[in-house]
Amino acid sequence: MPRGRIGATALAGLLGQWQGEGPAYENLAERIQLLLIDGRLSADVRLPSERELSERLTLSRTTITAAYRRLREHGYALSVQGSGTTTKLPPTAPDSFTEGGEIDLVRATLPATRRLPEAAVEATRRLADHMTGPGYTLWGIEELRAEIAARYTARGLPTDPDQIMVTTGGQSAIALLARTVISRGDRAYAESPSYPNAYDALSLAGARIITSPVTTDAGWDMPAMAAAIARTTPVMAYVMPDFHNPTSRSMSTEDRLRLLHAAAKVDTLVVADDTTAELNIDRPHTYPPLAAMAGEHQARVVHIGSASKMLWGGLRVGWIRADPVLLTQIASGRSATDLGTPIWEQLVTTILFQHLPEILEERAAQLAAGRAALYHAMREHLPDWELPPRIDGGLSAWVGLPAPVSSQLTLAARPHGLLVTAGPRFGVDGAYERHLRLAITPRPDLVRRGVEILAEVWPRAASTPALALTTSEAVV
Repeated sequence: MPRGRIGATALAGLLGQWQGEGPAYENLAERIQLLLIDGRLSADVRLPSERELSERLTLSRTTITAAYRRLREHGYALSVQGSGTTTKLPPTAPDSFTEGGEIDLVRATLPATRRLPEAAVEATRRLADHMTGPGYTLWGIEELRAEIAARYTARGLPTDPDQIMVTTGGQSAIALLARTVISRGDRAYAESPSYPNAYDALSLAGARIITSPVTTDAGWDMPAMAAAIARTTPVMAYVMPDFHNPTSRSMSTEDRLRLLHAAAKVDTLVVADDTTAELNIDRPHTYPPLAAMAGEHQARVVHIGSASKMLWGGLRVGWIRADPVLLTQIASGRSATDLGTPIWEQLVTTILFQHLPEILEERAAQLAAGRAALYHAMREHLPDWELPPRIDGGLSAWVGLPAPVSSQLTLAARPHGLLVTAGPRFGVDGAYERHLRLAITPRPDLVRRGVEILAEVWPRAASTPALALTTSEAVV
């Protein structure tokens, strides 16, 4: 059974101005395929009927029929007599990243730290002490909770282990919080652009998402943020104040205080995503965790973090730092979807946390090399593109394009072995066709080659019709 249905009007909104050179049915199928690949359209969703979509797009039913047939032929749709056409992702779709030889500038993840092999051996040795139990924990092992608490304390936020719950990654932490705090129909605030999976978690919890802009040059539009929070009184505000994904910006002290003040006035719970907070390359300023600044305004702040970005993506370990009462509420409902976090991965993370300063230096050097490769290659091959004024931390670059053709560019790059994600994946309203997020985490030679491929396919993408842009202003 399909998990849901998308109407003709909603699909038309996602498609934007999809027409280009070549037959209309090919262009339409290609755009639906892209929406599936980058996650803007889910798999196992029933598409509009051919009649509905033909009327909405003012195309012949023959064109829609041919587009749906092309999707089926390429493995992106399934049609059943009497049940319509349903989206699907084939096992070898680019989204699965199972094929070799690609240059992947989608996943902003670093390779495993060089400390991982010895930590894995030591964790395996220590595992013997835990083998009489189930092999996973709901709250987290005591040793790791103590390490995480000590790290927050060292950064300026005194923390006890009972304020920490260990999760199966940062995404799990966001989802657990959303399901606990949000009721269907509640409003939740998020920056725009922002981490796409956070949008998804908020939406799945039933939230109506409101946003305000973040840009690479000006940072947060604080008047718009404060106005959006005051006007809509969201139950939760999801923010990434350090090395924001995707812009890599960091909030100033003044902006952090303004955020806390706005949230406290309407009793909005602020969820600060720390998954990139310690991935500093050469930012001259350090900031304490957001909750350390909340006392003056009495704002409620929860922090989430992840070992996956700092240590290795294969370590599915994250955490929530919150009041023990809230953590107890989360724990009471957690078993419905997540029985706990594996102990072996927690042991590895505990050992690596004891070497965290050294590992962060290793990461800074890797990210600096990726940043340099990206800037040098783009200045040589794509000088008309807009680079961020400065990337002093984080995992990616939010690049501006001379024309709103991010989706076309993404499709054009894939046959050349380059994986990139279209800008609209980082928004909730179809905006950001003038942007592309490029990871700086691969080896420098791969980053350079990725830019060269973008330069090769750019003329074709740039020649397609410009997309109708939508606003990224605060919406309800």
